[in-house]
Amino acid sequence: MTPISLGRRAFLQGGALTLWAAGTDLAAAPPPGPASSAGGPAPGLRIGLLTDLHYADKPSAGSRHYRGTPAKLAAAVERYAAEKPDFTVQLGDLIDAAEDVGTEKRWLKTIHKQFSQIPGPRRHVLGNHCVDTLTKAELLDGVGQEKSYFSFNAGGRHFIVLDSCFRADGVAYGRGNSRWDDANVPPAELDWLRSDLASTQRPTVVFAHQRLDGAGRHHVRNAAAVRDVLEASGRVSAVFQGHSHANDYRFLGGIHYATLAAMVEGAGEGDGGYAVADVQADGTIVVRGFRRQTDYEWQA
Repeated sequence: MTPISLGRRAFLQGGALTLWAAGTDLAAAPPPGPASSAGGPAPGLRIGLLTDLHYADKPSAGSRHYRGTPAKLAAAVERYAAEKPDFTVQLGDLIDAAEDVGTEKRWLKTIHKQFSQIPGPRRHVLGNHCVDTLTKAELLDGVGQEKSYFSFNAGGRHFIVLDSCFRADGVAYGRGNSRWDDANVPPAELDWLRSDLASTQRPTVVFAHQRLDGAGRHHVRNAAAVRDVLEASGRVSAVFQGHSHANDYRFLGGIHYATLAAMVEGAGEGDGGYAVADVQADGTIVVRGFRRQTDYEWQA
């Protein structure tokens, strides 16, 4: 499908894409439409989504304002306290790379302590910057998570967290041994994904860091093979991803792919981005974005 240039708010119904005007950080109302109008189905599940925080105690570089992340995250924490998500997923690059392990562990401890103020369960996708200086074991230990790829059930649905932080030769990222544009889902994880999808009857949503919706430097090198597995299952309705820092949306093989805006981008009060996704009882997904994050509504 040809990439679509999206505005602040997007609504997809019956193959037609409609755009709305920009909202603000305080806008709480979901996008208009049958699924969110008065008397419509209530949300079945609420998910907090944020990506590419890149926290680091170092000077800004271009549009990336590393020291500005805590203030943006504080706004997200406040929003999530009001929204009460059933769980929140951080889609990768929680921290930026440091010159040494000790410094990076301190940065991780600082930002994870703040991230942990978000109510409810929290889950992490590994990003390439997360495991540049650190190993995967060190990063996972720092956020209190056992595995880098796994699945879980909630609200009658199935959710999958993927890890694409592997080189083409199958070696895991860590200790400066990788390039950011050499992201791969190795054969063992692909086999696990195929088996996991075959084991569930539930509608499924996937979370990833590197993009799965095409080809290019920000995409997983074997993204086509991953999409083949997702499409063959007939279960996956949506993929949420990060890594390229800007809003983007594509619809491929019956699956919605939303790339979310990075929190680290920009220094102003309206910069950065985060979202709340409501998976409604009928399967409709309504994504409300804050700051620079685009809104979406996908009909079941």
